[in-house]
Amino acid sequence: MKKFIQGIKSDIKFKSAGPGHKLTEDSREKLPNEKLAKEPSKSSHTASEGAQMAATAALARIETKQAKSKLPTSQEVIRTKVKKELEAEAAAAVKPRTSSSEEESTAHKDNCVFSVSGVYFTCPLTGATLRKNQRDAHIREAILLYFSEDPISASIMKIHTFNRDNEKVKLGTETMAKYLENIHKHPEEEKYRKIRITNKVFQERIACLEGSQEFFQAIGFEKKMLPLEGQESEEEFFVLKEEALEKLSDLEQYRENLLSAEPVRAMLDRNMQIFQPSTQASQFELPEDFYNLSITEIEREQKLRAEATERNSMLRTKAMREKEEKREMRKYNYTLLRVRLPDGLIMQGTFYARERVSALMEFVRAALENDWMPFELLGPGGQKLEDENTPFNECGLVPAALLTFQWDTAVMKDVEAAGATSSMNVLKTELLADVQTLS
Repeated sequence: MKKFIQGIKSDIKFKSAGPGHKLTEDSREKLPNEKLAKEPSKSSHTASEGAQMAATAALARIETKQAKSKLPTSQEVIRTKVKKELEAEAAAAVKPRTSSSEEESTAHKDNCVFSVSGVYFTCPLTGATLRKNQRDAHIREAILLYFSEDPISASIMKIHTFNRDNEKVKLGTETMAKYLENIHKHPEEEKYRKIRITNKVFQERIACLEGSQEFFQAIGFEKKMLPLEGQESEEEFFVLKEEALEKLSDLEQYRENLLSAEPVRAMLDRNMQIFQPSTQASQFELPEDFYNLSITEIEREQKLRAEATERNSMLRTKAMREKEEKREMRKYNYTLLRVRLPDGLIMQGTFYARERVSALMEFVRAALENDWMPFELLGPGGQKLEDENTPFNECGLVPAALLTFQWDTAVMKDVEAAGATSSMNVLKTELLADVQTLS
């Protein structure tokens, strides 16, 4: 039985092996079989191309359907929002920076009312109120006019104000002071009373400074042509007059004034304004004076920011956001601050963006009827301004902010106990005579 079954298996295996072949037969003569073998391959290839076309069409339909119903991702939402903000900033930057009077009047007709008309300064010499673009020319003119009144002080002002390179001014004034010190210590030495104008040190350190020659002439030097020792040629010298030697103490005072002087700079006008209580106190519209950039720089900045939309739309850490906010604050030279008082009135003043909180505290205290009473200021988020040495641009008060005034709690309890709250005015009476309406 076992042998019978093995025979059947061998027969099946032999039949399944296909037709037999002679040993001398060439396999290349099997054309019919090769043709049959190729036909299934061809039909399979054709079927594959058709399937690919059908699959491509189906995928296109699916993608189209998904695109219609697809919700925007968080990145797309952020990108769209940033793009809109950039466009709004660009429009706002262009609008207030029109140059012609016709464009400016058009802007005002479009209800573009600034929170303050501009940044103002006060000349320390004349007391005149100046716009930002007027201050340098006005101070220069005031110093030149001051020569007729006090030429020595005017020349010192000119040296420190007209020359912008602080290092050159420092080196030049120290050299000039050394000349005066030598004369004061050695009044009998004639060589110290003569200064050769063509001297290399004099030319490099002193002659290049505006006002230096006026200073020497004002304190008693005069120009003279003197022969050089051992030569027939003459050169120009500053020579101290004899009458000036009789006032050596004055020369010492001039030397001290020269070294201690500061440039004459226009002082920022706080431009204090008092407003009636208003719901618009936290709304600000600033003129271009507040920006630290020129029109060209602002346009370039807008272009760079537009190009960086993709980068800015990325999700950022808190540290990254704070760093970028500080960089943005550097674009402003000034800040407009408002303080809401307990009676609802609003104080407004202009400050440098890098001034410290102490400047605001002094500004408010000077306006109080009871300036001896301690008070606190709360920032826009309700946080108390603790450190008065912190600059405005580091505590989120640039380019504008609304703060809240409140009396010290312990002192107010004593005031209330005395029954004086109802009759106590916050601001000085003279300030209340010019209260305006905030538009």
